[in-house]
Amino acid sequence: MSEITELITTSDAATSLSDDDLLRRYAWPAGDGVRIRLNFVSSLDGAVTVGGVSGPLGGEADHRVFDLLRRRAHVVLLGAGTARDEGYGAMRVDDASAAWREAHGLSRHPAFALVSGRADLDPGSDVFVSAPTRPIVFTLASADADRRAALAEVAEVVVVGETEIDMTRLVAALRARSLCDVLCEGGPHLASALFDADAVTELCLSLDALVVGGDGPRLTHGVAEFSRRFRLCDALRSDDLLLLRYRRARD
Repeated sequence: MSEITELITTSDAATSLSDDDLLRRYAWPAGDGVRIRLNFVSSLDGAVTVGGVSGPLGGEADHRVFDLLRRRAHVVLLGAGTARDEGYGAMRVDDASAAWREAHGLSRHPAFALVSGRADLDPGSDVFVSAPTRPIVFTLASADADRRAALAEVAEVVVVGETEIDMTRLVAALRARSLCDVLCEGGPHLASALFDADAVTELCLSLDALVVGGDGPRLTHGVAEFSRRFRLCDALRSDDLLLLRYRRARD
């Protein structure tokens, strides 16, 4: 018979976790190579956006973990569509995070890597013009040459495929730049490609107690069916929000 244990109790004695506590819990185990941590927030029925953006999902606790995961990352990886839809600017962390990073041998701000098969990004956007370090754009050889050239003025443009993003080449490019602790913040198309390539090491999933309906994107979107087994390695609670962490099961 499968064992069932109590995860959430009704006790009022639960310990509140500090930022340092959370940083320890989200530390990577010792090891080499690229580790990709995917961070998403989802409704109970699997939606990762409401009205086209993720902002209505989650809450203060989710945003707190979001910031702490950035604090630990060598690089934040993001799909171009999500960067536009969510209004991303330059990749900067707050002063406390920057100080923590420097004290732990990291750059003051994480690197920022965007994935755009068509090189469809505005080189005049705040993502580039206000960047503390030169961003990386992963794109395709088939992307418009003029767009690639314009982006090369403000970013490091790296071709990782001819007509389709090759995740093996993308991961190798990150490793070559010593950007091994990767935080991917979406969107669903990039997440799907990473899952499909079996490149995701951890999934951090904030589960909001909200049902939204509709036909908006889910965590995986636009790829053929596949199967990847993960193991639950942490579960935290903030009111009705669950902060779940899963690690890829390799055996």
